[in-house]
Amino acid sequence: MLSTPCDPDGVVVYYDGSCPLCRAEIGLYANQEGAGALRLVDVSTPGVEAPEGLDRATALARFHVRARDGRLLSGAAAFAELWSALPRWRRLGRLAALPGIAAALELAYRGFLVLRPALVRAFVALRGGR
Repeated sequence: MLSTPCDPDGVVVYYDGSCPLCRAEIGLYANQEGAGALRLVDVSTPGVEAPEGLDRATALARFHVRARDGRLLSGAAAFAELWSALPRWRRLGRLAALPGIAAALELAYRGFLVLRPALVRAFVALRGGR
C-alpha cells in the first residue's frame, strides 16, 4: 500500500510498510469510515521521499502524520491526530490529545518502540510467517 487517494486537505499518514505489524494496523485504519480523508504513504517504498522536515530513517523509525493544519506530528500525537480524523475513533483521538494522557501515551509508545522488533517477530510467527 503505497498511498491512497484522499481529500487534499486531509491527514497524511507516513508509515513503515516494511513492518508487518505497521501494515496490519494501517490496513485497519484504511478500512474505516472516513478513511478517504487520509493519505497513506508507505515511506519504506523505494523512491518515496520523506515529508519535508523529516529524513527517511526517522520516518521509518517512528510513526508520523502531517495534520490538516500542516504540523508534522510523531508518536502518540500522530496517533491522536489520525484517530481524530476517523469518525469511529474520534473520541479516542480527543482523549489521547489531552495533556496528561498524551504524555502517558507517548511514554507507552516509546516503550513499544523498544519492544517493536520482538513484537514484529511474534506477530509474524502468529500469522504463519506473513
